[in-house]
Amino acid sequence: MLKNKKNILILGLILLMVIAIVGVSYAAYTYTGLGQRANTITTGSITMTYNETENVINLEGALPTTDKTGKTLSDYFEFTVGSSISGDVNINYEISAKKESGTLDNQYIKLYLTRVTESGEEELMTPETYNEEVSSNSYTGRPANEMSLYTSSMNSSESNTYRLRMYVDESYNPQGDGGGKTFSVRINVYGQDGVNIEPNAPELDSNMIAVRYDGSNWVKADSSTNNWYNYDKQEWANAVTVSSSTRDTYLSTPVGTTISMDDIETMWVWIPRYSYSIGSVDGTNYYGKQGDYLSTAPTQALPGEIDIKFVDKDTKDTGTAKYLATEKPKNWYTPDAFTYDGNELSGIWVGKFETSSSNSSATDGGGNVTTLDAMIKPNVTSWRSINVSNIHTVATKVSASGNRYGFSESMNSHAMKNSEWAVVSYLSQSRYGKLGNENFTGANKEVYQNKSDQYITGCSYGSPSNGNTDYGCQYTYDNNIRTEEGMTGKGVGASTTGTIYGVYDMSGGAWEYVMGNYNDIAASSGFSEPLTLESKYYDKYTSNNVALACNGSECLSHGLSETAGWYNDYRTMVSEEYPWLLRGGHRRANGNDAGVFCFRTNAWGLGDADGNGSFRLVMSVTSP
Repeated sequence: MLKNKKNILILGLILLMVIAIVGVSYAAYTYTGLGQRANTITTGSITMTYNETENVINLEGALPTTDKTGKTLSDYFEFTVGSSISGDVNINYEISAKKESGTLDNQYIKLYLTRVTESGEEELMTPETYNEEVSSNSYTGRPANEMSLYTSSMNSSESNTYRLRMYVDESYNPQGDGGGKTFSVRINVYGQDGVNIEPNAPELDSNMIAVRYDGSNWVKADSSTNNWYNYDKQEWANAVTVSSSTRDTYLSTPVGTTISMDDIETMWVWIPRYSYSIGSVDGTNYYGKQGDYLSTAPTQALPGEIDIKFVDKDTKDTGTAKYLATEKPKNWYTPDAFTYDGNELSGIWVGKFETSSSNSSATDGGGNVTTLDAMIKPNVTSWRSINVSNIHTVATKVSASGNRYGFSESMNSHAMKNSEWAVVSYLSQSRYGKLGNENFTGANKEVYQNKSDQYITGCSYGSPSNGNTDYGCQYTYDNNIRTEEGMTGKGVGASTTGTIYGVYDMSGGAWEYVMGNYNDIAASSGFSEPLTLESKYYDKYTSNNVALACNGSECLSHGLSETAGWYNDYRTMVSEEYPWLLRGGHRRANGNDAGVFCFRTNAWGLGDADGNGSFRLVMSVTSP
């Protein structure tokens, strides 16, 4: 696939369709398709062409019709979109319609698109009323204010023939319209090369080591290829850093070398940049779409799929992130977490587990100090009883000059922001996360809880149970067995993917402070009042109304109003009295007081009333 190439291929595919209402007591009309012959765009090894056939649409004396009849009209406009492609390249293209003029209301015009096959015609778009998209599609290059008919891609030389039918809907009543009503559209095709339809490659720092799991151990992976991860199979990219005394050895060892957990200091999961949209069945409740992964209609208790498309770092969609699930996904939005200090990111590295400390014997994992160093590992006690100010200090120290991990100046470590928590949870609720993992069904699509009474990282209760009971570490993070029901993953079910490659401890364990604050009120966080922290380190919310928290508007991509109550998770918004946000829930969850979509507030600065708040690290990669 071509990288960093943004040649937009705008093909002048022009089809002028005119509907003329010529009667009053009956709706006879004339419908004609006119076009220009051939258009060709060539960019290096890509050629894309459009060719019209001789036929035009010419319907006279026809009545407004039902969809059933409209889909079988013998008059249609036929055109071909073809490509000549050599090398590893791709074209994403979109067929759209643009209203040119008309005195007939949009609501009465239906368009229907098919593709010609050997056995007949394949329906690509059900009959839809003419309706223009409010936002553009950076994936294909289609501008705003056109009606999207069909989106696809080509990565080899091919040719597809399409047929477009257009008719007046049966709901139109011509009585008293005076006659002479018209409606014309222009048909366009837009194509764009160089857009990543695969996730952006992980940005490894020089001392980070790509790893895969061989069934027993983490082993060094070949980072020169993309074969060490597969998001379609819920295998997110993982990487580690090791102790300074073993670093040179591991960096020089061959691919396949086992990396001892004793030598690992931090473990990271790559969240590639994406845009998302959330579907609604009824246009009111946006619980995602049923898709291929649920056997029932989405509800708040069992939400559906969040649509995700991976995008390159130059793409920043700004749609509403909402669409009717009966239609194609649209109105994409690129999450705020992929912008850091004014820099657009290809993705972010997220701590695989709740943070632990270099004092492995501390019962609270480290306590309210900054003298210890952060670790990210499984099967250890998470770092708790630390206030927000010290969390910030510890987190930024990870990539500071002279850090023990070997991170360079292009790496920007910090405590996870609320918006960064959200991008992990959204990806988990997509085809690329646990929702899309076929080893889990029904209620088990939800990420399992960590109910360890010792706050051991990576533990799993083996189900999403919310019982208010203390447990030990029922299953470790690498446990992947088959139960009597045939479902796998008692341990890995606690990750965001249902595989060992996901992020753990996002449901249960300790409450995790995320850097989300109400109106710069420091409270008991350890920061001075008012909060003067650089804006890149936290999300500021200006209202305790979850629907208006971002300066009077909805906070898209922050996992607040959009996903509030999903899986019936507890939620309460920051306020003047309780200005700090926590995520994930507590291992002794009451009711539904735990989950990846769970959030609550605090003023104590040390977690919950028992001082059991923890935190997670994030690494943003920018140019030095």
